[in-house]
Amino acid sequence: MSGMTESEAFEGAGSPHHLGEFGFAGDDAVVPFTVEGLDSRGRAVQLGPMLDTILARHDYPPEVASLLAEMIVLTTLLGSSLKFNGKFIAQTQTNGPVDLLVVDLTVPSSVRAYARFDAERLATARGEGKTSSAELLGNGILALTVDQGEHTQRYQGIVELNGTSLEAVAEGYFRQSEQIPTTVRLAVATIRRRAEGGGFSQGWRAGGVIAQFLPEAPDRMRQPDLPGGDAPEGSEDAALDLGEDDAWTEVKSLVGTVHPSELTDPEVGVERLLFRLFHERGVRVFEATRMLDDCTCSRERIKEVLSNFTAEEIQDSVENGQIDVTCEFCSTHYSFAPEEFER
Repeated sequence: MSGMTESEAFEGAGSPHHLGEFGFAGDDAVVPFTVEGLDSRGRAVQLGPMLDTILARHDYPPEVASLLAEMIVLTTLLGSSLKFNGKFIAQTQTNGPVDLLVVDLTVPSSVRAYARFDAERLATARGEGKTSSAELLGNGILALTVDQGEHTQRYQGIVELNGTSLEAVAEGYFRQSEQIPTTVRLAVATIRRRAEGGGFSQGWRAGGVIAQFLPEAPDRMRQPDLPGGDAPEGSEDAALDLGEDDAWTEVKSLVGTVHPSELTDPEVGVERLLFRLFHERGVRVFEATRMLDDCTCSRERIKEVLSNFTAEEIQDSVENGQIDVTCEFCSTHYSFAPEEFER
């Protein structure tokens, strides 16, 4: 399909999308895509105002904000593919300076996120120049939870975090748990923008793309296991690549050429990036899913939780004559009178 125009490259299945004739998804929207010529599909996103609002709410140090932004991008890419009413939760628990990240996506589009960190350990890591994602997280686990609500059983997949990036961890999860060849790219950046009243302010942007090899023909499926001795000595990953389909090798190579700035630059945009990568193979984009900064906390929900406390626990929670609760995700403050929980 070489030689096709940008307009032809973005003809969506069932709902034609022609570049220049339809509105681009823009910021804060996950765009599904397929590359039929390579038996692959995926999703791509650029996050802007929604991400900036979430991060600014907590005034995180830049290193923590950047790491949480990566986690938010990854969660939106993974969770937006789910077709049910419920929650998709990504959570890390590690021994690094940033020991907890939680991103909660209420399907299809409500996002909230939170990070916990040790300020002293973070300062030490900064002084030693150890502020990569892998170094800030350290060792631990990444748990991916699918919760479809009442009367259903939660599904949770757990993958080890052992000093690798979130990109590598996500790829490993799909390779080992789902047996789906997957490649992931994530990027975070800050931009200067003109502030009201003059001057400039800093704003956060992030982006990502996930592509997966999902051939329909059985003879194109990757061979899962090969007998020992086929990989050259000293090549740790060589055995994993033996017998790999040429189409998937091409997808990985193309996605590997993406520069981090392309994932965050609003002048590039998701659709143009996908065109740059896959136009020779024929890429189709589909209706985007809008991502919203939308915490699910409420006074009623928190009161319901407090109603399960014992009388002693309620009394211990009282300060200055009232019970104060602040949502860790959105920082909304709620106050209750102890009398509301008298039994």
